[in-house]
Amino acid sequence: MNRWMFGILLACLIGIQSTSVADTVEPDNVLTKTVPVLTISGAIGPAVGDYLIQEIARANLQANTPAIIITIDTPGGLITSLRDINQQILASNIPVLCLVYPQGARAASAGTFILYACHIAAMAPATTLGAATPVSIGGAPGEDKQQEKSDKPSAMENKILNDSVAYIRSLAQLRGRNIEWAEKAVREAATLSSDEALELNVINLITDTPASLLERLDGESVVVQKQARVLSLAGAALEPRKPDWRNQFLATITDPNIAYILMIIGIYGLLLEFYSPSFGIAGIIGAISLLIALYAFQLLPVNYVGIGLMLLGVALLVAESMIPSFGLFGFGGIIAFVLGSVFLIDSDLPELRISLNLIIAIAVVSAVFVVFVLGRLMKLRKQQIVSGIEAMIGTEAVVTESFATTGFVQIEGERWAAVCDQPLQKGETVTVHGVDGLTLRVIKKPGSKQDD
Repeated sequence: MNRWMFGILLACLIGIQSTSVADTVEPDNVLTKTVPVLTISGAIGPAVGDYLIQEIARANLQANTPAIIITIDTPGGLITSLRDINQQILASNIPVLCLVYPQGARAASAGTFILYACHIAAMAPATTLGAATPVSIGGAPGEDKQQEKSDKPSAMENKILNDSVAYIRSLAQLRGRNIEWAEKAVREAATLSSDEALELNVINLITDTPASLLERLDGESVVVQKQARVLSLAGAALEPRKPDWRNQFLATITDPNIAYILMIIGIYGLLLEFYSPSFGIAGIIGAISLLIALYAFQLLPVNYVGIGLMLLGVALLVAESMIPSFGLFGFGGIIAFVLGSVFLIDSDLPELRISLNLIIAIAVVSAVFVVFVLGRLMKLRKQQIVSGIEAMIGTEAVVTESFATTGFVQIEGERWAAVCDQPLQKGETVTVHGVDGLTLRVIKKPGSKQDD
């Protein structure tokens, strides 16, 4: 009995000790602070926007996340993606710290708007920002345009410009940063180095890395959702968060060059299936590729005039393969196809345009494919397919018994009556010249020898 009581007492002591150990360990785990590090590298498009929006929303749902860091190195991007990202930043209950990083990076165009939207704006040494003029008005920064333009902007250009100015001014007012320079960055495509930006109150500080950014900001006060908050960043661990497979797939298909190639594969896959029916591999690949391309294009700034010119070009090339026009349809189709490809993506950013070398290569391959491959398939389809007795004309037969004018021949294992204008010997080979009812008209094949 004493042994049983001792065992129960010992088990209780062990349970109490385990509970106390768990109680001492659990708070340390709970209090571990992590700061997600998100990265903008390259042009800002649908994939980047989806990635940032998801990760910022995810961080807002996690406990013990004192801040979010976004590192920026971008030439700009799509205004739709930019506004979606900024809406998520402005709605965040966690401070978003932006850093133009690494050294030599830039926050141009859309990157400047994101930097202004963040609660804290920082830059690494030897980085730049600015040039935020809408590219549809001012063109890409540094681009030498030889074409003559009116000194007075059009009404639509004024609307776009004034909307962008008002947008960046509102962000500057919200974050207490230089409003005059923000407007200058949009109207005049002004740029600044990191030192100049700090001096003009465009950014809050200059720092080398995300880790040093946390050290510099620990204990600093920041306004989040109109409430002052002291940043507690001591001991926080940086957690780089990369795009997941969905974001990577979206980034791949929304690359203008990839989307363009998918569209070409889709068009010609379906054309090949149409010319050679029996829903096979060409039709399946073509349908899938075209649907993916259409999904990508609805996320990109597509010019529908470009799509129309491309379809016209394909139609003319197909017409050339069906109705020879001495190259008129063919050359017209190539010109329309190339022009449509150039106009397809409505953006002045090189990262969001289709490569001219790719366009030329696809145009040449398309011309060869349509004129020769589809032309050959059309000829095969136009050939008359005969069956039954008519199919025997031109085939060879063997004389079964010698005869002068009328006798019998064997053709494809069948015995047929035959007539000939000259005597034939057993075993000679003849060619079917015509059919009269159930009698074959045959002629002797030159060089034919009879059986011994």
